[in-house]
Amino acid sequence: MKNTLLTLIILSTILILSCRESSTVEKDMSPKWESLFNGKDLTGWTPKIAGYPSGENAMNTFRVEDGAITVSYEQYDTFTDQFGHLFYEEEFSNYHLKLKYRFFGDQAPGGQGWAFKNSGVMYHGEHPDSMELDQGFPVSLEGQFLGGNGTDNRPTGNLCTPGMHVYISDTLVTDHCITSTSETIHDDSWVEFELIVKGNDEMHHIVNGDTVFSFSKPEYGGRFLPEGSSYLEGKAVTSGTISLQSESHTIQFKDIEILRLDK
Repeated sequence: MKNTLLTLIILSTILILSCRESSTVEKDMSPKWESLFNGKDLTGWTPKIAGYPSGENAMNTFRVEDGAITVSYEQYDTFTDQFGHLFYEEEFSNYHLKLKYRFFGDQAPGGQGWAFKNSGVMYHGEHPDSMELDQGFPVSLEGQFLGGNGTDNRPTGNLCTPGMHVYISDTLVTDHCITSTSETIHDDSWVEFELIVKGNDEMHHIVNGDTVFSFSKPEYGGRFLPEGSSYLEGKAVTSGTISLQSESHTIQFKDIEILRLDK
């Protein structure tokens, strides 16, 4: 009887320890969110502003203030189509990206009407070194951010496609910008935006927890491909850069994190 009891105690102990070890291993192997922005400086990020070479942060457009990447036009006399993008150093294919943004202040003098409270995050994009000197936008997909003017309907989390086409419900769509189902955000509060990207299979735009736009199968094409581009029309796009946009209205970005889904 004593031997039987001792055996049961030993077996129970082994089972408990085994479960704990299995739980620890499972926890250690679970995907982890990675920060793309250290909150202090632009380490890991490269600016490309139209009219300037890759790596030159002209007029100190991109800077870090109060723990956020700030797009500022304080040193601009006037905005003359100096559209800019701040590229993260690594390319991605399958991932879940999340960040917060907020528009504030006034639009830069010279900014076009459509660019009022207009910015975004570009993804599946080209490398900044491949862009022409005066090229305004990378070939990419854009999760477009729009802010309201206090009156008109102006959804955010839309899709724009410089140099690409996409499929929505198995139908090829060649429109440059396509409106999401989000509500209009009129004030200067922080907005949480998320991207779920699975190679060439599916993409989802999420605003404050609500999925507002979904599509699939991006491919190169359309009138926004740079002249003389080597991109093949109709070729599937499966990966690329991530960049933050400067379009003439002051904006901040923070809490930029990524979860790699291919791991």
